[in-house]
Amino acid sequence: MRAPRFIECPAPAGLPPAAEAAAGLARRPARLPPKFFYDALGSRLFDAITELPEYYPTRTEAAIFADHGDAIAAAVHAALGRGATLVDLGAGNCEKAERVFGAFAPGRYVAVDISAGYLRTTLERLQQRHPALDVVGVGIDFSARLALPAGLVDAPALLFYPGSSIGNFAPTDALRLLREAREAARGGALLIGVDLVKPADVLESAYDDALGVTAAFNLNLLRHLNRLLGTDFDVRDWRHVAFFDAAASRIEMHLQARRALAVRWPGGGRGFDAGERIHTEDSYKWTLAGFEALLREAGFARVQAWTDARRWFALLLAAG
Repeated sequence: MRAPRFIECPAPAGLPPAAEAAAGLARRPARLPPKFFYDALGSRLFDAITELPEYYPTRTEAAIFADHGDAIAAAVHAALGRGATLVDLGAGNCEKAERVFGAFAPGRYVAVDISAGYLRTTLERLQQRHPALDVVGVGIDFSARLALPAGLVDAPALLFYPGSSIGNFAPTDALRLLREAREAARGGALLIGVDLVKPADVLESAYDDALGVTAAFNLNLLRHLNRLLGTDFDVRDWRHVAFFDAAASRIEMHLQARRALAVRWPGGGRGFDAGERIHTEDSYKWTLAGFEALLREAGFARVQAWTDARRWFALLLAAG
């Protein structure tokens, strides 16, 4: 049986992950990038979040595909034809990409994710279900720079970035990533999911669910740091905080100290006052017109969009 190939890319120039985490903890206020959520357990917890009734993005995006799938596939084929490489950014469990295999008919599937171990296991199962498909896994952190291995994409490709992960990037960083995606597509196209502005109570429930799964996802970041950096966090000392900042048009997630405490790691440490926070995630919410303008600023000449009836979420195909 055909086996998936796997390429683990070196970290981009800059601080190694442990040093980056230490620098983020030492900041005042402390701030860590959301990529530190995604160890193996964090990836599984995020999969669980997508099943929650409060978390509308996954099911809303799926409804857009169900209602407009034929039109989206026709637009993809008009831009690329059949048999193009499908590059899945932030692939996770690969389920979203697998659902479009039939409609998009890729000649190669490239799954890109920071959680390399989780991705490797996922691709082994995926290859069993699609034995004829050329499957490649790429373990890479593209939050700083999207640079795919040489020779992996040698013709116009479809970059697939579903969900709402582009929201984790501040607008200037989102523009940089979109420009890199356009370059990586080699004259192809980008199909991207974008979470749109909506009532604050809907947004805040999605990031602070009644069951506490999002809280567990946020708190697991501390366990990840204990392994990665050697910190001595006790998750019982912290609580999950999430709220919508209307002025910045973003959800913020934080971890807040329940009491005054000190955290140590090899070569460093710091104290936290009771109520002091670690900023762990931003999730920006866009207007449709605003994101279309951002895609054009990134160099895409043709943009098509599909939304749900409430205009809570959008899928956009950008080409040219």
